[in-house]
Amino acid sequence: MRVSNNGRLIGVGTGPGDPDLLTVKAVKALEAADVVAYFAKQGRSGNGRAVVEHLLRPGIVLLPLYYPVTTEIEKDQDGYKTQITAFYDESANAVARHLDAGRTVAILSEGDPLFYGSYMHLHVRLAHRYQTDVIPGITAMSGCWSLAGMPIVQGDDVLSVLPGTMAEVELTRRLGDTQAAVIMKVGRNLPKIRRALDASGRLDQAIYVERGTMQHGAMIRLRERGDDEAPYFSLILVPGWDGRP
Repeated sequence: MRVSNNGRLIGVGTGPGDPDLLTVKAVKALEAADVVAYFAKQGRSGNGRAVVEHLLRPGIVLLPLYYPVTTEIEKDQDGYKTQITAFYDESANAVARHLDAGRTVAILSEGDPLFYGSYMHLHVRLAHRYQTDVIPGITAMSGCWSLAGMPIVQGDDVLSVLPGTMAEVELTRRLGDTQAAVIMKVGRNLPKIRRALDASGRLDQAIYVERGTMQHGAMIRLRERGDDEAPYFSLILVPGWDGRP
């Protein structure tokens, strides 16, 4: 399909949560945008918008994209897939209407737009049709290991990024086959993740980080934390570099 010359689509990485960790390019994109779109749970403004709130000029058009479901049903259920696919289709259409009117639309994405970000679902629906730029953002994991002062990999170490939603046996296997790991999507999966880390002999190394770089953040050895459900903005770091001095 021919790329339209009307509007311009910009995927903007807002970083791990600290507004000071926005890139200069992200700030410039927000200053140039006619419309700022952001993902959020129904009734909330979303963390991405909170990070850039101080940069939104009066009169800018805000386009909230509210998820129909978040954790109410499991992602493997047919109902979840149907609803979330329809949501991304509708969201892409809403953005396209602004692009067809010749507007520049910045879509906020927490962390990096193309790394576990909701933005990518709109990117694959729209980028082949419109002028598109993607502005990378500092990832949550980078922000967290920097906050912890934790060297994560060195030399020939392998780093694995693992979703905590995967099956316990597979999570255990992958933890045993890597030098360093970042476990994301913790939430209600915390007890399972703890068991997998214990079974792979990595529990003593694991560091739990909650709301890293944000206000009210916390960091503790996972062994010392209880098994109550973790908030959405949390992850677990398992460092490599066994030969560190």
